[in-house]
Amino acid sequence: MIIERETHQSFTTPKINRKKALTLEPSLGIILGEGFFLGEKMKRTMIVDVLNMYFRAYIVNPSLSTNGQPIGGLKGSLGILQKLIREVNPDQTILCWDGAGGSQRRKKMNKNYKAGRKPIRLNRSIRNLSESEEITNKIWQQTRLMEYFNEMPVIQLVVDSVEADDLVSFVCSQTSVADNQKVIISNDKDFFQVLGDNTVLHRPTQKETLNRKDIIEKFGIHPNNFALARAMVGDTSDNLPGIKSVGLATVKKRFPFLIEEKSYTIDEVVDYCENVDSKLKIYQNVIEGQELLEDNYKIMQLYSPLISPQGKRKIKYNIDNADYHFNKTEIMKMMMEDGFGAYNWDSMFQNFKRISLENKS
Repeated sequence: MIIERETHQSFTTPKINRKKALTLEPSLGIILGEGFFLGEKMKRTMIVDVLNMYFRAYIVNPSLSTNGQPIGGLKGSLGILQKLIREVNPDQTILCWDGAGGSQRRKKMNKNYKAGRKPIRLNRSIRNLSESEEITNKIWQQTRLMEYFNEMPVIQLVVDSVEADDLVSFVCSQTSVADNQKVIISNDKDFFQVLGDNTVLHRPTQKETLNRKDIIEKFGIHPNNFALARAMVGDTSDNLPGIKSVGLATVKKRFPFLIEEKSYTIDEVVDYCENVDSKLKIYQNVIEGQELLEDNYKIMQLYSPLISPQGKRKIKYNIDNADYHFNKTEIMKMMMEDGFGAYNWDSMFQNFKRISLENKS
């Protein structure tokens, strides 16, 4: 299941303690497979598309509090984080949220961007609230999750009018993590374009971890050209139509040069279509759809994240000045208040304690 994002105008971002970071003992981790990382001594940064994670838990996890209120998004997200930290064993965890009005920049480029998406709904087995109560509960769970993260040695990033996709891409490009192994956690295919020598994408729902070589072998398209390929195909989940009769398999077959490391431009693709020795309709469709291709590319590309200079400075500061605060007592208190009931959090707490101690030594 691909989890779609949703932005609520009524959602108010709680105050986040932005000086958060962690350092863990490097380990290959069981989800990453063999042959990717250059060395076990490299530090590892786990970068989480956290709203993607939250909505996945919100939909799937049927947990109720001890007083009968849905808490699956909250409790499920913490359970997912515990599992990820155990398996990836990162030295640093960065949680990227969609900012309020995060898609507005792209909607200015295309008013139909993400239009028509259905609201994210609770797990059917526990749908015991009215529609308005469900929205209130969903926002409460998300806000409360941020408050839990404030007591953990993680970095939370959120910038108004900036989508998590842009934050993740920008974080991957920072000099502070340049030499680190980077593991992006998301189901979103848009992140294929940011994969590199030391960067992989773990897709929890699909139960796969992909690196740059995997993308090239699977799709015949280099990550440097994946946004261009996706712009041709379009994205129904974002309500972005593509060029008629073009899918990724077609792109691979009819535009074989996109497997190269060189970053091709739209003009070069159109020029190829105009000069290729073929009467296939696809080439004419691309020529006639150049304006659509350009519009899609501006929205879909993550090579130049849509973040203001002020936003970039804010992100850099939060990462560079992170602390290693871990308050187990407060977390346990919150869990009791929220009616979590019995659950084994020992793995997460042990990792967080070690992280906090190592980074204060």
